[in-house]
Amino acid sequence: MNNNLRYALATARLNTTDVAAALAVDPKTVARWINGRTPYPRHRWAIADLLHVDEADLWPEAAPRREVLADGVQAIYPHRWTVPHTVWRNLFQQASQEIGILAYSALFLAEDRGLLNILTARASVGATVRILLGDPDSPEVAARGADEGIGPTVMAARITNALTLYRPLLDVKGVEVRLHRTVLYGSIYRADNELLVNTHAYATPAANAPVIHLHHNDDRGLADIYLTSFERTWTTAQPYRNQH
Repeated sequence: MNNNLRYALATARLNTTDVAAALAVDPKTVARWINGRTPYPRHRWAIADLLHVDEADLWPEAAPRREVLADGVQAIYPHRWTVPHTVWRNLFQQASQEIGILAYSALFLAEDRGLLNILTARASVGATVRILLGDPDSPEVAARGADEGIGPTVMAARITNALTLYRPLLDVKGVEVRLHRTVLYGSIYRADNELLVNTHAYATPAANAPVIHLHHNDDRGLADIYLTSFERTWTTAQPYRNQH
């Protein structure tokens, strides 16, 4: 029996059904975790985020394994689709100053009305929200579509769809959308000092590529590399509002 997990759930007033829904798993799986089975790392991290506690508080015997990761690396997910929804939600919810999205389409975020509401809510309390999407007419977008094996027109259509879904945010103070013509080696999702970096690989859709969770500690850390990439792309991108 994992009494630490059981106590944390009781404190948060959550039951097995609540956790199962948040992590998209079967309630029986959550029950097995409470009874002592150790979850996969991605589920441990998602539960810790959901309960706002440290992983070591729930699974002290498993948490030390994360010490082998490089400084600033909080977690590594094998595929973007394995990142629990709670991780994305908590990433943006905790932002108080800065939210940044750099991708070609980020359509999976744009299709999530709840996440768009979070972006709107954070902007309304003073956070700056900057969204960088690929210019659908650019050769870089066409090349990325070919690299993923879906074709240039499909990638451009995804961006167009995403822009349509993001467009209501343009009326929110503090939100700006720009279009870039950059070869991306990874999509970047930032909330203050926390980043999720979705690496890109040839012949692999972004959803199947790994995601690295980074914490920005200083100007020499791994996260700083991606923050620099974001800022340089932002300075060369064109405002979306001025093109429509």
